[in-house]
Amino acid sequence: MNRATATAKLNLALVVGATRPDGKHEVATVLQRLALCDRVRVEPAARLSVRGFAEDTLVTDALRRLAADAGVEPAWEATIQKKLPVAAGLGGGSSDAATALRLANGLLPEPLPSDRMHALAAAVGADVPFFLAQGPQLGTGDGSDLAPLDLPQDYWVLLLLPEGAQKPSTGRVYDAFDARGGAEGFDGRREALAAALAGTRRARDLAALPRNDLSASPLAAELEQRGAFRADVTGAGPVVYGLFLHREAAVAARRALRGRGRTWLTVPAWYG
Repeated sequence: MNRATATAKLNLALVVGATRPDGKHEVATVLQRLALCDRVRVEPAARLSVRGFAEDTLVTDALRRLAADAGVEPAWEATIQKKLPVAAGLGGGSSDAATALRLANGLLPEPLPSDRMHALAAAVGADVPFFLAQGPQLGTGDGSDLAPLDLPQDYWVLLLLPEGAQKPSTGRVYDAFDARGGAEGFDGRREALAAALAGTRRARDLAALPRNDLSASPLAAELEQRGAFRADVTGAGPVVYGLFLHREAAVAARRALRGRGRTWLTVPAWYG
C-alpha cells in the first residue's frame, strides 16, 4: 500500500518542565489520535519531491533522513492531501511526516526495524514518533519517549479554531512559558497527571487530567458550559477542544459556536 491517512492528535494533557541540556523542555503529555486526517501517498520517483503542500518541511526532512539511514537515494514522490489546519496544535505536519516515513520504509528492499524508525522520527520532531505508534500514548522526556495508555475512546470531540487566531512560533510559546516561570511545580503536576491517569476508567474521568501548561483559552470554559466534560487547548494552540459524551450535545455546542471560528466534529482513532 502506498497511501494512508495521517491523523490529527490531541494533547489531552500537557505538563511542561524546565529546559533540558539539549535545549528542549521536559514534558509529560497524553497523546490521543483523532479520526480527522490528511492523506499521504508515497511512490518511487527519479528524485525526492513533495506535492500538494507548498509549506512542507517535515516530510522532506523525514524522507531525506530515511534515505540516508537506509543507504539509498531519496527517490520518492510524496503527495499530501491537506485537510488539517496548519500550525493549530493538532500535529498535522508531524503526522504527515510519520506517515510518509512509514510508507517510504515499506518501499525499501530491506525496511528499517521499528527502533530505527522511532529514532529517525524523533530526529524530525518530538511529536513524530507518536504517529508511528498505535493507540493513546504517554509522551515523556522531550515527548518522544512513549508508553502506551489504556484510555476510554467512547466520546465525541469538538474542535474550534478561533476566528483570527494566529499561533506564534512554538519557540515563542515556550519562551513565554519560561518568562512566567511556568516550570515551577513541574514535579507536582507530573505526579497529579500520573494519579489522574491511574484513576481513569470512563471517558468522564479524563476531566481530572491537569490543564495545558503552555496555553489557555476562555473558549474552554464556554465549551464546558455547553456540555463538554473536559475542554482545553491542544498543544501550543490555538485550537480548543471539547469532549462530549453524546453527539447531540456536541452538535448543539457546534451550532452555538458558529461564527466564532472553524469547527470540526470527530472521534478518537486508534491508528492512522
